[in-house]
Parts: sequence; structure tokens; C-alpha cells
Amino acid sequence: MNTMNEKIPDPKELEKEIGEFLTKKFGDNVKIVSPIVLPQKDTAGDKEKEETQQKKAIIQFDMVPEALVSYLDQYIVKQAKAKAILATKICTHFNRIKRYQTNPDEFNELVGSIKNNVLMMGPTGVGKTYMIRLIAKKIGVPFVKGDATKFSETGYVGGDVEDLIRELVRESDGNIELAQYGIIYIDEIDKIASTPNLYGADVSRTGVQRGLLKPMEETDVELKVPHDPISMMQEIERFRKSGERDRSTINTKNILFIMSGAFTGLDRIIKKRLINQTIGFGARISDQKKQFQILKNVKSEDLIAFGFESEFIGRLPVKSIFEELTEEDLYQILKNHNNPIVLGKKLDFAAYGIEVKFEDKALRKMAEQAFEENTGARGLVSSIEQALLLFENKLPSTDLEKFPVTLSVIEDQKEALESLLNPAKKAYWQDEFERIVIEEKESVGAYITANRETLEKKYKQTLSPQRMGIVADYYSRHITDIGNALQRVKKYYDLTKQIELSFYNRQDINIVLEDDAIDYIIGQVVNKGADLDQFSKQISRDFEHGLKLVQEKTGRTRYFITKEAILSPEVYIGNLLKDKLTVPTRDNSDDL
Repeated sequence: MNTMNEKIPDPKELEKEIGEFLTKKFGDNVKIVSPIVLPQKDTAGDKEKEETQQKKAIIQFDMVPEALVSYLDQYIVKQAKAKAILATKICTHFNRIKRYQTNPDEFNELVGSIKNNVLMMGPTGVGKTYMIRLIAKKIGVPFVKGDATKFSETGYVGGDVEDLIRELVRESDGNIELAQYGIIYIDEIDKIASTPNLYGADVSRTGVQRGLLKPMEETDVELKVPHDPISMMQEIERFRKSGERDRSTINTKNILFIMSGAFTGLDRIIKKRLINQTIGFGARISDQKKQFQILKNVKSEDLIAFGFESEFIGRLPVKSIFEELTEEDLYQILKNHNNPIVLGKKLDFAAYGIEVKFEDKALRKMAEQAFEENTGARGLVSSIEQALLLFENKLPSTDLEKFPVTLSVIEDQKEALESLLNPAKKAYWQDEFERIVIEEKESVGAYITANRETLEKKYKQTLSPQRMGIVADYYSRHITDIGNALQRVKKYYDLTKQIELSFYNRQDINIVLEDDAIDYIIGQVVNKGADLDQFSKQISRDFEHGLKLVQEKTGRTRYFITKEAILSPEVYIGNLLKDKLTVPTRDNSDDL
């Protein structure tokens, strides 16, 4: 019998056959237990993975407070003091971390360190959460938002405060080193303040405060949730695959905690303290004084009286007070070209192929309606939805492509809808749309002019009046914010400058596109949908033979191409040959 030609059985098949034999012979009294085979440790791969993790963990942060304030100013109306406080403490926090990573010995000599956790206070809808989201996005560190009302003390029903820290690791794609430099933002923190002389539910609130004490300072948090079978199974699976245990804790020393709340009723506690104080003949505070003015006087003792543990307040050394928004502030929010509320509504209609433009008077009317709701900026969402819901329901079923939101649309929706769908009124609404487009472009131009120096520095480009007009055109033709419009125009600029290199590679002749020529090309791309590759081919076609002839006649190898030259290449070449065009000698500094 030739056994060499027989198929060698698979280990699993062999195990199955032996198992069936043992079952027949001994029943269920004897079973096979397969050993866990651990894979060989790939030291080279592990080293590479470790180096990658360490590289990711280095904080690439180089912002200064004024730069971060400048960024926030593009999106958030008012709140100058709050912006300055948050920008300062957050920049200081991450610059300290960066310095520590490059000079660890300098910090090892210190005995402990104070972490600048922040407590934000102010009425609802003034931009507290929005501001933190913008900051986290800008600085590019892991960010987790939680709601204080969703957490409870360990042993009570609800989430554990440590779940937020574990979430940071998930946000960092499992990179624990990077997660240790993240931001945890907890909203509605005022809801976990206990009520004096009350028991029951308030015991849990106090427990949540105490549960936050160590993470807010420094502690190691287990990444595996205790008594969680899924977590345990995942750990076993990792062990079977790698043969070793993963690091299972995260340190909170460098995690920044930012907390916020409306703190309704805190002003009464502060006011009572101020009234009871006597300075000179006796200080008194006006009952008409606004909540914001009163909150500016907050002290730790007021927050303790509000229901917080003194140890908890001690771990929030930085306090930032947000102002209440006026009707004018709400209008400025809607007027802001980076405002997500209006941009979001434009996207809603764009989903049906309808382009929307908002008249200034309509924005002011919606701000007035929102102010009456007394919910801050949140009222703006409700106001704009209420004003446009009828149109969002009806217009997608029509062939209307352009929708101008005028004051009349807001004030009488049914009549405006009938008029929009009336063929006899088509020309009127088209004119209204074009009027608002011009109004929008002028507004964008005014904004860029007012912030020109900051925007030029940030987006690394020179904003001539022509270039600002192109940015305004791009903004008007797309659903975007000012920053993205500037970035897109900058990209078009860089691509247009590549035409010079392309021409040199083809013809061995240097051409320099003047700014007016570049602006003309970009304008054609933005407004007419022109193709940059076609422009490159056109310039090569229009100038290659003429410039070679000029080079032969004059010996010149460098030429400055203006807008007029692009529009009339024959005239430009003719003038060069006749030596009627004076080309000035200048420094070739054509950076945007």
C-alpha cells in the first residue's frame, strides 16, 4: 500500500475523528481540550508599531492665544472675554505639554503641577459648546463631549464618569499616548450640584462630583470596564493573537477638563452675598442688574452654596463667564458668513437642486423672532425652520431652481409661495434673486476688507481688490464658509502658477504671469467653469512661436504676461518685436 499518495489529514479533521471515536467508546466522560497556540512575537513589527505610536503622540501645537482668538472671531459673535480666557488657558496648556515632550528634565524637577481645568458659565444658547467644538477642531487633539446628567456615581444606574476617558482612546483610534493629551468637555455640569438639606437623588449628584475629582487631577483609569464580559472576551482574543497583554490604563495628568452650565439661580446667591456685604456706607446691588454682570462677581463660596463640593470647585481654577445675547447679536450671528445655521439651510434646499439666498432684512426679522423665544442662538434654528418649512415642503415638487428669501417671504409665507409659483411673477423673483446675490457679494467683500490683514496671514495670499472679488464670487456660487472659499482660490492660484513651469518645460522660455493675469484666469475658472489645463494649452499655443521669435531677435529669455497679453497675444508679441513694450526689471517675487 502506497501511503505517500494519500492526503495528509487536516489537524482539525484529525481532532474531530479522534473526538468521535472517544465519544463512542467512553461517552461524554472523555473530551479533547485543544491547547492555545500562541504566535511568535514579531519584535520588528512591534518596534515599528511602537515608534509609530510615539510619533503620533507628539503634540504638534504652535498656536499663541491671539491667533486662536482670531480664529474664533470668524465664527462666534461677542464673548470677547470668554474667548480670551479659553484661548489663553488652552494654548498655555498645550504649549506646556509640547515643551515637556522636548524638555522632560526641566519639568521633572517640579513637585506636582496645576492643571488649568475650565468652568464656563452663562445662559443657554450663547455658544459655549460651539466654541469648544471649534477649538478642538482647530488644535486637532482628541475631543469627547459628555452630558453631566447622563452620569452617575459608581453603583447607581447610569454611566460612569470614567467612560468619557475610555471614549478618548476610541477617538484616538486606540492610541493611548495621544488620548492622554485630549480634551473632555462636560456640559450641564450645574445639574449635578446637590440641593442643601436634601437626601436621596442628591446623594448621587454628590457622588458624581467625587467621581470626577481624581480624573480632573491625575489618576490611572482602567480601559477595560470592570465586570464587562465583552471587554474580558476582547482581552482574551487579543492575548490569543499577540501572546501578550495590552496596556490597560490611561493617565489623566494632561487631559484638559472643560465644564459648562447655565447655572440658573446662581445669580441670586451672588446677589445675596453682595447685598449682605457692607463697604463704607453699605454696598447695594441694583435688582435691574443683568445676570451676566452679577455672574462676573462669582466666588468659590457661591458655587459651594449652589451645591458643589469644595474639592470639586478647587479643581476648576479657571472661570469664564459668557454674556447674554441681544437681538442685534442674534442678527450678527445670522449675518456671519461662516454661520452653520444659514449654511445648513442652504444645504437643505440644495438637496433638491434649489439655490437659496437670504436678504438682509429677512435675517433681521428672523433674529427678532428668535430673540422673543429667549433661548439665545438656539432660537435661531427654530426661527429659520418655522419661516421656511412651508417652502421646503412645497418647492421640491416644482421646477423652481432659485429661491430668494426676502422679508415678504418671512412675513407672509402663503402669499409669497403663491407669488413664487406664479409664471407672471417669474421675472420679478429672478430680479430679487440677483439683487440679493449682489448684496451678498458686497457683504463678503466688506468682511474680507475689514479682516484683510488677518486673512492674508492665515491663508498666505495677497488679497487685492480683484482677488477679494473672486473670493466673493466663489462664496456666492458655492455653499461654503469664507475660509474654504479662500483656500479654494489659493489652490487655483497655485495651479495657475504651475502654468509657468509647464511652459518652461515645453519651450525652455521663462514666463511670469502677472497678478492681473492670474486673477483673470482664476475668475474664468470660478465664474465660467473654465478648465486650467485648457488655459495652459492655450497659453502655450498663443505664445510659443511668438516668444521664440522674440528670443531669436532680442536674446530676451524672460517675459511678463499680463491680462491684456492673454486677451491679445498677437498685439503683445508684435509690440515686443517692434520694441515698443518696455518690460521693467524687477524682483521675481510673485508669491501670493
